[in-house]
Amino acid sequence: MPAAQTVSRTPLRAWPLAASLLVALAAPAFFVLLTPWLGWSLLAAGLATAWWADRRQPRDASLLRDLSLISAGMLIVSAIPLAAELDNAAMVRFTLALGGAVAVPYVVSRFVYRDRAIRFPWRGGGRWSRFQWVWLVAVLLLGWLILPFYFISSGVYQNWPVVDTPDLIARLFIGVGAVGIWDELFFICTVFALLRRHLPDLTANLVQAIVFVSFLWELGYRAWGPVLTLPFALLQGYIFLRTRSLAYVVTVHLLFDAVVFAVLVHAHNPGLLDGLFLV
Repeated sequence: MPAAQTVSRTPLRAWPLAASLLVALAAPAFFVLLTPWLGWSLLAAGLATAWWADRRQPRDASLLRDLSLISAGMLIVSAIPLAAELDNAAMVRFTLALGGAVAVPYVVSRFVYRDRAIRFPWRGGGRWSRFQWVWLVAVLLLGWLILPFYFISSGVYQNWPVVDTPDLIARLFIGVGAVGIWDELFFICTVFALLRRHLPDLTANLVQAIVFVSFLWELGYRAWGPVLTLPFALLQGYIFLRTRSLAYVVTVHLLFDAVVFAVLVHAHNPGLLDGLFLV
């Protein structure tokens, strides 16, 4: 896979790392422990540490500003319950909260802070390589092999509502796809991109994965779900770094989510998709 994005040469420094980790650890407080006061405290501690880091060693990019954008997005998302629901009110809540979590940091960065830290490079490095096309096929195959066993054997498919009518199945399809696109806009194009300004690439990717996996936990990927979602989060960050193509990481995610959708329909409707999966 060709390297289309410049590799970050940011050195690893203790204060930026500490501030970033404190902010990222607010995610499991919000989305795993469901303890808002702990999340607020960690965000406040992270921003205070970022302020101190900026004072100790001023840089072109303010750590406080960038972590404040991540914090704003997380606070907006944490304002709603993330349990998967398909009624009109729930879909409106998700649209407003998830949309706001992307839009607010972007608008503040672009028009208040007057920088272009958050971007959405759709095509990035140009045409996809042969390896990238092969990887898309591999994603479908891996999803087909792994996801039915995970969802059904662990019982986590029950974290999603029963979809037994055409209307509910259509709503599930839209919801799964929309959240998958949002994941890349927020976790990769916003959180990862901002962290890369202050941390080495590998470290920034690991820190963004904390936020990514925590969100998916509350959404329903529980039991041993993090064993799957952590590598996926890291891989999506790596792919974006190498391709600088939002179109490609979104395509990977949507193919994976297409299998998730089919598995959920299969699990809630035994017999409907017999023969499609091994489980």
